[in-house]
Amino acid sequence: MIQLRDVTKWYRKQRGRHYVLRDLNVDIPTDRNVGILGRNGAGKSTLLRIIARAEAPNRGEIRTNARLSWPMGFSGGFLASMTGVDNIRFISRIYGVDWQEAVEFVQDFAELGDYINEPIKTYSSGMRARIATAMSLFVRFDCYLIDEIPGVGDSRFRKRFADSFNELRQRSTMIMVSHNESTVRKACEVVFLLNNGEMQRFDDVDEALRLYREL
Repeated sequence: MIQLRDVTKWYRKQRGRHYVLRDLNVDIPTDRNVGILGRNGAGKSTLLRIIARAEAPNRGEIRTNARLSWPMGFSGGFLASMTGVDNIRFISRIYGVDWQEAVEFVQDFAELGDYINEPIKTYSSGMRARIATAMSLFVRFDCYLIDEIPGVGDSRFRKRFADSFNELRQRSTMIMVSHNESTVRKACEVVFLLNNGEMQRFDDVDEALRLYREL
């Protein structure tokens, strides 16, 4: 279970503040697959980063005992001046996995070639997304955070990811942000609708999708 207590997030504008989340008090299950729906700009990605602790709320706290991933494909946690290998080594030590096995897996999965020995700052956005996706697949988590299904790479990479994603669904749960209704209906058992900084839970996925279309 992920408990959000009085979570508020705002950003400064030229005049005043823009509130993305307002005093959220909600429990998100981690033993079921969860979808998060909302219009563009509703704060879905921000919420996912806050849950992952990649970004801090302005007020409130997040409580959980689950082992959560960072948002899949999110490369914001990489140190740009370090090489791909050094970043993999660093992350592996944080999560207690064998860094040499991680390098081997990421090199094979992301197909970075010699770039894996170059600083992350020299990578294209697609390369950063591929190395982040590969690393999140290598480390085992109780619950994966997914901000849209990664669509980077060529057809071979996308096929490889689809196979790994299906395997992941068999051993872990996920919290997924997606605009694809078919994906949400197929993958999720619970849906939260995020609108005007507030969240509403639906155990009926079809009802959630119907209301989502009306936003």
